[in-house]
Amino acid sequence: MTLWTEVARHRTESGDQIILRQRGNVFEIRFNGLELMSNLNHQSETMLAERSARLYGGPARRVFIGGLGMGFTLRTMLDWLEPDGKVTVCELVPEIIEWNRRHFGHLAGHPLNDRRVELRVGDVLDVLREASGGYEMILMDTDNGPDYTVRETNGAIYENPGLRSVWNRLAAGGLAAFWSATISDEFEERLDQLPWCWHREDICLDGGRADAFHHIYFATKPAADAASEVAGEDALEPIG
Repeated sequence: MTLWTEVARHRTESGDQIILRQRGNVFEIRFNGLELMSNLNHQSETMLAERSARLYGGPARRVFIGGLGMGFTLRTMLDWLEPDGKVTVCELVPEIIEWNRRHFGHLAGHPLNDRRVELRVGDVLDVLREASGGYEMILMDTDNGPDYTVRETNGAIYENPGLRSVWNRLAAGGLAAFWSATISDEFEERLDQLPWCWHREDICLDGGRADAFHHIYFATKPAADAASEVAGEDALEPIG
């Protein structure tokens, strides 16, 4: 059996350990000893972009992706994007960007080399709130989704204030999608509090396990809400 080889390691300012390791053609990023992502079973990341593009239906020229990961979501979105479109991809950890460029970018066809990509380094909600105008699609591929986040502060993305930020930066008729490792009843209740139409799709993973799934939540903003914003995006109270 081929053993894992550590390729790179980074310690964040908060003391978290991020490790990139490789075994044959498999790359894996671990966060504080837990698997965060790998190029095995990445079909749900691909489906996050592909199904979002299909559901949106028309040509998209402005897309936001929260989380670079190994680049599979970004690669697929670029394949669907208009030639004059732009994808803003936000990644918190600069080392993951560097590892994409140096070690495993070939796995997704080096998407960071595409001229349509605008790369932002920082907290996804900070970058999203500072953005001007609206996005036709907002794809959140951050951490493990709403539940069991390996970085505690990432949970804010899936709480009421984070969802309001997504809503307010989504263009009328636009689509938001949230990748999740689990089905989250609490997250579904929060989605119900915004006036969009949403549904969940369950993506079966490779490997023969009938019970192995990842999940994607899709939410569409009605076209009639062209100029509307949900007030109080920094409040935790439900919308009413």
